[in-house]
Amino acid sequence: MAEMSTNLTHHEVTYTYSDNYHKKIHYLASGPATGPLIIFVHGWPGSAITWKWQLEFFAARGFRAIAPDMPGYGRSTARHVASDYSQESLVEGAMMALLAHTGRTAAIWVGHDWGAGVTSSVATQHPETVRALVNLCVPFGTIERGWAGFLPLVNRERYPAAEYEYGQWDYMKKFEEDFEDTVAWFERDIPGFLKLAMQPTPRPPEDHDRVEPMMSRVRRAGWLFGSEKPPGVDEVAGEPLGSGILFDTFVGDVLATGIWPGAAYYLNHERNAAYNGGDEKRKQLTMPVLFVHAAWDLVCDTVTSRLAEPMRAACCDLTEETIEAGHAVHLEQPDVLNAAVLRFLAGKLEGR
Repeated sequence: MAEMSTNLTHHEVTYTYSDNYHKKIHYLASGPATGPLIIFVHGWPGSAITWKWQLEFFAARGFRAIAPDMPGYGRSTARHVASDYSQESLVEGAMMALLAHTGRTAAIWVGHDWGAGVTSSVATQHPETVRALVNLCVPFGTIERGWAGFLPLVNRERYPAAEYEYGQWDYMKKFEEDFEDTVAWFERDIPGFLKLAMQPTPRPPEDHDRVEPMMSRVRRAGWLFGSEKPPGVDEVAGEPLGSGILFDTFVGDVLATGIWPGAAYYLNHERNAAYNGGDEKRKQLTMPVLFVHAAWDLVCDTVTSRLAEPMRAACCDLTEETIEAGHAVHLEQPDVLNAAVLRFLAGKLEGR
């Protein structure tokens, strides 16, 4: 496909769901209107701009590439209503409205972190809308199904249940048990937290399978990262990933909504289980699926844990790639990731 301009444009979708409140989804778009549609769905914390390098890459190759500010982020509606951020509300309300706004009936869906939970929910509930599914770090069949979808898959050699009941997901339980105070911790210095969160992941030691990530002991410590507040921007020495317009826009997006709405994604495990769980929903996925393992991701550990097992059992046409990066694989290794996704799509969708 010919190279072309990749300027990002802004768009807005309005929709109602459940309580008839008029909500909006803001999204960035690039590439030809008639190109194959690829939708990038961010996680926590995130916003549409964190997919900048993917939007530009795929638009330049003829795709219609879009990325929404998910509900609770950036320019999208960000109410302090926890149920707005259940998988049901996100999919049946926001994602179906977004897809309809493009004038298409199906897309290539790419999700990262909680965004992978959303893309997995779309594939579960509306498989006809998914030409191909690409999940980064969080496999299909896990986080979108509530606690039962991922807690039993913790590596108990690393996290014995007697000492680490919730394994590396201890921070999620912290959100459930102490939500307002946990949100307040982040909001003491949002730019400082985001600069820390956006630091490149260093290569772990050779025995990293025995490294205990700090997210496994949050409730015991009482504070995240062992401190009463996030570090200030000037206290974080390294340059953040996407330093410049990407990072600055991202910080502005999070400051616009605060932490509460995005953090409320962690308050819906029961609702998500009711929506996606149960044997009747454990259908096989027949569309092509690509899963990208981030080799250095100690929280969403798919290399030494059993977290990828439900995906492998459910996907009829599964491709797996491993990239040497931490959790923010799309920001740490954008060229490697983009090439892997493009190679997968060329092999699976050529001529379809």
